[in-house]
Amino acid sequence: MNLTLPRGLMVPLMVLAGALVAFQSRVNGALAGEIGTGLRAGTLAAVISFGSGLAVMTLIVVTTESGRRSMRRLAHARSSRRLRWYELVGGLGGALFVASQGIAVGTIGVALFIVAFTAGQSLSSLAVDHLGFGPGGVQAVSVGRTVAAACAIVAVLLKAIEQLDAGATWLTVGLAALAFVAGTAQAVQQALNGRVSAVVQSPATTWNNFLVGTTALLVLLAVSFLVDGRVGALPTAGWYYLGGVLGIGFIMIAAVAVQTYGVLVLGLCMIAGQVVTAELLDLLDPVVEVGALGLVGGAVALLGVVVALLLTPPRRAEG
Repeated sequence: MNLTLPRGLMVPLMVLAGALVAFQSRVNGALAGEIGTGLRAGTLAAVISFGSGLAVMTLIVVTTESGRRSMRRLAHARSSRRLRWYELVGGLGGALFVASQGIAVGTIGVALFIVAFTAGQSLSSLAVDHLGFGPGGVQAVSVGRTVAAACAIVAVLLKAIEQLDAGATWLTVGLAALAFVAGTAQAVQQALNGRVSAVVQSPATTWNNFLVGTTALLVLLAVSFLVDGRVGALPTAGWYYLGGVLGIGFIMIAAVAVQTYGVLVLGLCMIAGQVVTAELLDLLDPVVEVGALGLVGGAVALLGVVVALLLTPPRRAEG
């Protein structure tokens, strides 16, 4: 089930993956707000999101021939040490991401969360590709890559300044920093998942990602009961529980695309989808106030994406 798709189709799919990230952020942030408050509510929302994704992927790998074949390859790669243990822990980055969604989105909004996340993702992707950590090998630093990372940093500063000017507290800065850290981890996750997918194909890669992430989140949930927080009844509306399915979508697309385009180009396309979708979600939300400075920040992030994509030729998969 390793997909070989035309480049003209892969690019919009990577943009779609970014849009799914923004939608997942809104869903998990809303779920955490409905469940309760504090670290406990945010982590429980993340456990539900990742746990549901794990359940769906388990069903897929058990009931489909491609899934079972992929799992056999994973077992052989682990026993033969073709895949080392640290290449299988990409799900930790996903766990941090979904936990930060539940903790931060309800306070700072989807747009600032996503722009801060993508700033971390851009810088980390630059380093990951330069060091050759992804499956595509070393990709040298270029003008386009540097401009994209710089634009992402400027964008998050503009959006944070707008919220601070509007009366937000320094809690906003802290939560934006959390999103930034989650973004740095996401680039590493994409590189690791790309390595695994190149060996065992997408179904097992995605299943392993959800298994590792769910395990880490269950540990964090246990720890969260040591600090202040409140958990109430779960909401009944079905859309609150779509986070896992959305996660499956963008993880599988990313695991395939990173083998051809590298971590940074994948990240740039996803940033485009993330930023545009996040801005639209905030604009359509009657509770969220979106100012001119925030919109400029989103435009700056997109400008960096366009420059980098124009100046960075896509990398062909090796082998």
